[in-house]
This record gives sequence, structure tokens and C-alpha cells, in this order.
Amino acid sequence: MRFRLAERADVPAVLALLADDEISRARGFGVVPEEVDAKTWAAFEAIDADPGNELIVGEDDGGIVATCQLTFTPGLSRGGGWRMTVEAVRVRSDLRGGGIGRRLMAYAVDRARDRGCRLVQLTTDKRRTEAHRFYESLGFVASHEGMKLAL
Repeated sequence: MRFRLAERADVPAVLALLADDEISRARGFGVVPEEVDAKTWAAFEAIDADPGNELIVGEDDGGIVATCQLTFTPGLSRGGGWRMTVEAVRVRSDLRGGGIGRRLMAYAVDRARDRGCRLVQLTTDKRRTEAHRFYESLGFVASHEGMKLAL
């Protein structure tokens, strides 16, 4: 298993991982298009060009089996400390429970330390009770209530 920055050629595999999820399907994002559309390519290019963002993939035997996005944010709170937000964590469904997610999150936390972050944060859908237990087993604490406004 090797974790690395995603490349353009990885985008279809990342989209498949993001779609391979019941909640994503319920939100209408459970189908991977045959061709990646211009908005998705533009989003990847923006992530790729932004030093404050990293799209990470986990590669095993030449295939992409895990992904997450890391966003690094400066802030005045916490003594001017940086924070890293972890989003869109996915492990291929047939490989879940085998330790890949734990290794992916360890890699992500190491990236935060490498970049001098003082905090790692994430949100997880309230319906993902297994994910909550997983993150708690890694030391994450449900300390805040997250809110979203769809536009």
C-alpha cells in the first residue's frame, strides 16, 4: 500500500470510490459518468494547483483503493495555528475493515504534523455510525456540532 498525491489519471478511480457509498447514492452522486465532465476536471485542477489542498490516493497492486482530501487552513485562533481538514474519506467497499482506512488516516495525520498543524478536524454524516466509532478509535473527539447550508 502506497499513499500519494492523486494525479489526473486517478480521477475516474477517485470518483468511483466516492460513488461507492450508500449515502452518496442517496444524495444523487452514486453514478460514475463514462466521461469526466468539465466541472469535475476544473475542480481537480484547482485542488492540484492549490498548495493548501491535497487529494490523496491509496494505491495497492496498481489500483486505487482509498482516497481523501486534505485542506490546510491558517487561522488566528489557537495562537495562529494551522489546522487540517480531512474530507471525502473512502476505502473501496470490498476492502473495508482490513486496516486501509486506519493507515490512510495515519498518513493524513502525518501530513498535518509535517505541515505544522496544531489540529486535525473532520466532519462525518450523522448516519455514519461505523465511521464515528472508527474516528473515535483513532483519538478523534466529537467536540463540535457541524452545520451546512446547501447552495
